[in-house]
Amino acid sequence: MSTRYPFTAVVGMDDLRLALLLNAVSPAVGGVLVRGEKGTAKSTAVRALADLLPEVAVVAGCRFSCDPAGPDDRCPDGPHEAGPGATRAARMVELPVGASEDRLVGALDIERALGEGVKAFEPGLLADAHRGILYVDEVNLLHDHLIDLLLDAAAMGSSYVEREGVSVRHAARFLLVGTMNPEEGELRPQLLDRFGLTVEVAASREPEQRVEVVRRRLAHDDDPVAFASRWAAEEGALRARIVAARELLPSVVLGDAALLQIAATCAAFEVDGMRADIVMARTATALAAWDGRTDVTSEDVRQAALLALPHRRRRNPFDAPGLDQDKLDETLDRFKNDNEPPESTESTESTESTGNEDDDDPDPGPQGPGGPGGGGGIPPQGGAPDGAAGGPQASQAPEAPETSGAPSPAGPGERAAVQAAEPFRTKMLSVPGLGEGAAGRRSRARTDHGRTTGSRRPQGALTKLHLAATVQAAAPHQRARGRSGRGLVVRRDDLRQATREGREGNLVLFVVDASGSMAARQRMSAVKGAVLSLLLDAYQRRDKVGLITFRGKDAELALPPTSSVDAAAARLATLPTGGRTPLAAGLLKAHDVLRVERLRDPSRRPLLVVVTDGRATGGPEPVALGTRAARLHAAEGTASVVVDCESGMVRLGLAGELARELGGSAVTLDELRADSIAGLVKDVQGTSRRAA
Repeated sequence: MSTRYPFTAVVGMDDLRLALLLNAVSPAVGGVLVRGEKGTAKSTAVRALADLLPEVAVVAGCRFSCDPAGPDDRCPDGPHEAGPGATRAARMVELPVGASEDRLVGALDIERALGEGVKAFEPGLLADAHRGILYVDEVNLLHDHLIDLLLDAAAMGSSYVEREGVSVRHAARFLLVGTMNPEEGELRPQLLDRFGLTVEVAASREPEQRVEVVRRRLAHDDDPVAFASRWAAEEGALRARIVAARELLPSVVLGDAALLQIAATCAAFEVDGMRADIVMARTATALAAWDGRTDVTSEDVRQAALLALPHRRRRNPFDAPGLDQDKLDETLDRFKNDNEPPESTESTESTESTGNEDDDDPDPGPQGPGGPGGGGGIPPQGGAPDGAAGGPQASQAPEAPETSGAPSPAGPGERAAVQAAEPFRTKMLSVPGLGEGAAGRRSRARTDHGRTTGSRRPQGALTKLHLAATVQAAAPHQRARGRSGRGLVVRRDDLRQATREGREGNLVLFVVDASGSMAARQRMSAVKGAVLSLLLDAYQRRDKVGLITFRGKDAELALPPTSSVDAAAARLATLPTGGRTPLAAGLLKAHDVLRVERLRDPSRRPLLVVVTDGRATGGPEPVALGTRAARLHAAEGTASVVVDCESGMVRLGLAGELARELGGSAVTLDELRADSIAGLVKDVQGTSRRAA
């Protein structure tokens, strides 16, 4: 018996459980993306699903899990002879965030391929996950090129490995599940669209439910075997229901009326492309099969929309995923089939319960009519009370409040936050030189993907062959190696790895002046709009961002370096202003943050963006202290840009002096726009080289 935490013992999270089970019934739905805060049992629920999947029949000895009833005629281990095969449990394969491309898709032995003409292939995780579950925890932290490979394989049902003209293809059909914490960064919209369904999860605010979560967790940790035995009956019933729904699925009819509702809903919410329509159709069909019906109803379409559309409505990182349910109901009613029977609430309650009669559980759990182990009811999406699991509104970022300059509760003399001006497109700011950081779109770097610039001897396993350099290295030794035929005799020492140049993501650290000199309403609104524009640029270029603010007597790390630019935007929206200008404190805080980040991630290079009018007040010798703090950054060669927020007819030029001390460049708010700063990158690079 498995000692994993049972799926039916998970408390609450009805939407998550339903989405996972629908994919278990119909893998064609396209997987699930689970978004939620840390500590909400996302991984526990996903791992528990593996024990519910039926066993699979495989060809004995096949590394690619071919089905004996219909083996893949292009399987690298084939061809396979007809036979009964063997059965094994469905696998759940986990993809680590730091996995390499070869670990994901598999690797070819290039030396044997060139020298012997043999396709020696070592399968990767995609082959292991075939006909099972592929689980990616923290999918938003996975490198973009790995996500592209992963989602391409999920969409096509096969994986291709290409190495210098040598290719291998194998089947790769799996249930894809990704989990992520939005605080650590978002996925690109085009990658969000590749996940069939999405659900939002959050910890319950009901004390009784939280007590039950803790009680079950402690019981499982104390005796996993006994706890699993307690839930064995519910697990068995749910497993049988998945099998029955799979068998019923081909008989489900998606009528023209339901199809029209699906198309009308996608059109009403202005969803890009046609993938949403297809996913909704498959989800509605799976919902009907899960409920034991052969016809798709309006309620199936509604539930499918709530699972399949919220993440496809996200246009930029500052948009909160969600769906206007009133608009959804209005659209469905307009295109409802008049012949459709009314929904019955009693039918779902009269079906057999799979719950534990002796369990005094305040949460319906697997037993309730809305739970996946219950009588076929569909739990409401987004209707959970007090931020419980589900609900597209659970992760909406706070909006900046409208103010009229009234004093902020933060302290006397301060003004409350104002809304940011409309963001605009900025020109690229880059760090000079050639880095080796994480793949991104900002500064030049040596990367695994990009244009080939040279070759070197491989360090470890060969991943990107430089064919011309390899042939050139092997050519002088052919006579000594006894070459007699047309083939090239290649040795390990001849192989050359291609070196490539692409773009990296950087750490963009914003240091924002929130003092009284910046407190004029229109001025601060423009400043926030500029920072918001730079944040949007950082999102598009795959950067990490951090936010430091300084005002009054000290500086505050408002947001530690993170990949979540929408978290930075939320902190910026609520930023009050007022008080003196401790410029030195802001720069010293930035120095401390960058020092720690260099230890954590030495390959990621920083770009310091200081947003200020250059004034320094408060404390003894504030100007001299600010100058010394700036020189600390210049001494370490930190690339920097000062966004000059000074306005008015008479300008003191203090921001320009600060930029010179930092060894960077200054740009005004007007010059920050894309059509006004053509020479800025060159200036940043030139001044940074002089400082180094």
